[in-house]
Parts: sequence; C-alpha cells; structure tokens
Amino acid sequence: MRLTKLFMAGAAALTLFAAQPAVTVNAETLRFAFQGDANSMDPYNLNETFTLGFLGNIYEGLIRRNANLEIEPALAESWEIVEPTRWRFHLRKGVKFHDGTPFTADDVLFSADRVRADGSDLKTRLSADTKVVKVDDYTVDFITPKPNPILIAEWETFYIMSKKWAEKYGAVKPQQATGNEENYATRHANGTGPFKLVSREIDVKTVLEANPDWWGNATKKTNVTRVEFQPISQDATRVAALLSGELDMAYPIPVQDQKRVNANPGTKVIVGPELRTIFLGMDEYRDELLYSNVKGKNPFKDKRVRQAFYQAINIEAIKKKVMRGLSNPSAMMVAPGINGWSDKYKRLPYDPKKAKALLAEAGYPNGFEVGMDCPNDRYVNDEAICQAVVSMLAKVGVKVNLLAQPKAKYFKKVLAPNFDTSFYLIGWTPSSLDALNVLYNLLNCYDPKTGRGKFNLGRYCNPEVDKLTDQILVETDQEKRNALINKAWDLTLGDIATLPLHQQALSWGVRDNVSLKQRADNVFLIREVVIKK
Repeated sequence: MRLTKLFMAGAAALTLFAAQPAVTVNAETLRFAFQGDANSMDPYNLNETFTLGFLGNIYEGLIRRNANLEIEPALAESWEIVEPTRWRFHLRKGVKFHDGTPFTADDVLFSADRVRADGSDLKTRLSADTKVVKVDDYTVDFITPKPNPILIAEWETFYIMSKKWAEKYGAVKPQQATGNEENYATRHANGTGPFKLVSREIDVKTVLEANPDWWGNATKKTNVTRVEFQPISQDATRVAALLSGELDMAYPIPVQDQKRVNANPGTKVIVGPELRTIFLGMDEYRDELLYSNVKGKNPFKDKRVRQAFYQAINIEAIKKKVMRGLSNPSAMMVAPGINGWSDKYKRLPYDPKKAKALLAEAGYPNGFEVGMDCPNDRYVNDEAICQAVVSMLAKVGVKVNLLAQPKAKYFKKVLAPNFDTSFYLIGWTPSSLDALNVLYNLLNCYDPKTGRGKFNLGRYCNPEVDKLTDQILVETDQEKRNALINKAWDLTLGDIATLPLHQQALSWGVRDNVSLKQRADNVFLIREVVIKK
C-alpha cells in the first residue's frame, strides 16, 4: 500500500540476520533472558521497547509489523481512507480475548480512551483531538482534524484491551509508570495475542503459554508452546546461562563476550544494526539546576556550555574502548533507515581545548559540578558509556556526580512529573520509523495536557520547531515533508538541543537449534521462533 512506502523509506535496506525456519510440529519451551524486566503487564504503563515488545506476545494492535518492519493487518483485517481525515478500519471477526470474551469495536473505543487517559505513557499513539467512532460492531472510524499520512505508523504498540475485563477487575485507568499504585493489569493480562500470561514474578520469572484459540494459529510459524522469561541484569550471569544450556536465547550479549559465545559449541551471536539512538540530554528549562553547585542560574541554558559538553566527548574513544567497535557515531537524533535521516549533518569535532574555551566564555573558566542520571541495565554498556562521559568532562573541568540505577528506578526518577534530572543518558527508537516521532516526543515544547514533548526531559523549547512539527504531521507530499523535517533538524542541531552519541548494534545470543528473526528495532518476535530437535 502507498502509505507503507512512506513509513518504510530507507528501512527496507536494513539487513536482517536470520536462520531459515525449520518445518516441525514439535511442542517446545523457549527459555530466554534480557538484562531487565518488563516494567508492567499494563500495556500503557511505559513507552519502552522491551516492555512493549514483550507485551506484544500477549496483546495485539489493529496493525503489526513483520520481521522486515513492514506494516501488516492484525486485529484490523483491512483499512481505507474514505475521506482525507477519516480512516476506516474493518475489524477481524471471530477473535477472542484470552478469557473468552469476543473482540469488538467497543474494545477499540475503550482502548482509544484508555491510551489517552491520565497515567498513560502512550498518549502520543492517538492525539486527543482524534475522534473514534463505532460504525458497527466490526467497523471503526478514526477522524482526525487534518490529514495525517502516518496515523497508523505507531499503532503496533497501541494494544487493544478488553473493555469488559478492565471494567470487571478495576483496570479502567492505566497504571502510571512514575507512581506507586498498581491495578489488576499491572500483574495480569488479557490480550488476543499468540501467548497467554500464566504466571508473573516481578524481577524473577514470567511464564507464557501458547494461545490455542489465537486467530493466527492456522498460519503461525512457531512451535513454541511455553515461554519462560528471566530478567538477568548481570552480563556474566546471563552469558553463562546461555553457554551452559540453561537458556535458548539471551540479549544483549556484551561485545567483550561475543567471541566466547561464538566459540562455544552450540551457541552463536547474531549481530545487526539497530535503529535506536543513544543520546545525552540536559535540563535547559529551570532557572537553577536541581543537581549542581552553580546557584542562581542554569549553565545549560547557554548554548556555549552545551557545545562545550558536546566537544568534550570523544565519541570515537567510546566506540573503540566501550563499544568495541559495535556502534555508529551519530550527528542526528535518528538512525540511517529512519525517514528523515540525512548524511548532510556531521558531528562537531572532538576538541577539549575548544570546550574549555567555550566554558570560559560562558563564565565557567574552572568548570562546575553537575549530577548525571544513567540506567545500568537498559542499553548496551549504558553505565560504562556514562562513566566514560564523566571522565571526559572531568578533563575540561566539569565534575559529574553519576547516579546509575536499574531502569525501573531510573525511569521512575527521570519521568517524574517534575523531570527529576539535570543531565541524563537515554535511548530512543522512533516506533513510527519516522522523524516526526522524535521531533514530537523529544524536541517539542513540553505540554502535559497533550503529551507533546513527554520525553523531552530537559524541556528544550523552540516554538519554530513545534510549528514545523505541526506542518510535518499533515503534509502528504513526501518531498515537501522531508524538506520540513530538514528545517527542523537545522534548528535543533543548530541549538545543540541534545548531545547525540551513537546507534548501538544489536547483539543476541542463541543456541544453534533456535531459528529466529532479528528486527532492527530490537523487538523479539516469539511468533517467529522455531526450536529444532
């Protein structure tokens, strides 16, 4: 379809590393580990790749993406644009939730309200001014104020929940990621997907079993009937479990352990490009930083300070020493393969002398002190990257006090309503595979009512960027749209709104008898897994 070409501009060229699936009907258990746990079973709790990817085995959206990141029908069998601002979705009939409740248009309307409710971390999946209208039990219209050429691009993770189930168990409102309250959906799940939740021990083990009533069973590829997932934060423990045969799949595999995994009989490492950009953000909003020895003013409001931090970071040293060559230094907030990426933008050169001079010009000839937040179990070598940045900034006179925490504590802190951070590391994969996602979520002025700028933790704000974002949203001519995207990059990169670092490489460890497909967005599709005897 025509829109898919827009969504996939450049992404189709990404290499996917995969073994050929075996033809087998043997029932098998898949045992796998990731470096952290899913944050919640509530599908609107946290806009984070692993959590949403794991829940994608249980829940489904109206659309989904295949291993090549192409959009496919899921709970909607088909859709059409009946008017420039009206999309009509024809729902799949005969689908049941795991509790046996039939799936209908009422569930779509309920989910549209819930995903936009207070507490949801996925408000950007559907704008507040989009009307959702039930035509009949299996037809739903989405009416937008203006044409939106990529309306469905982020909908793979706009999962549909059962209205009756949520009402029955008091889970009508989403669980807030930064709060302490739970609801029934926090530890329980009721989707329509290929696997059912059997048991959930937070930070210990989560068990899924195949859904015998899944609508896709007639054409499914997997022979996995049981899934046992363990979060293992320690790299050495995770790798050892794979090498010993306790696990069938584990990720990420640290770059320093890849040779050992490949040399071990029965295991191998699958490496591929990832669409995630790792970057540093700074509080550019407060008049005084929360964590700094500078009082009465905010150093990060001065572009010279932001540029000094940028040019103090030796990205090639991080690539060589921390990432062992498995990273792609980036000048942009999007990766090659994302619509809106351009090779015309170049990184500022590493230049500590220039950095010192800029700090002196800004009034900090002796540098200053600042706190830094960093996860230690979310991205590849995340804490090591932060430690490297701390060391590099020290050489230009900036003392960084690093707080590295597990992602559950990290996200709760930095995503708090007051954005409890002064300087932070985070990674972002635009789920739409389009630059609009990054501009709207990371680089637009923060608006708590609409969710705009929800992940702009430093609260960078340039009204011209917001105006361009609004134009990009409704522009249907791809050439004009990309020109608008370039203007937005000119402004944000010129402002040094953030400090892009690199795109990390995917590194999955698997046993030789496991056939799977590695998606470039780091989502693990269990429905693609085949375990050979």
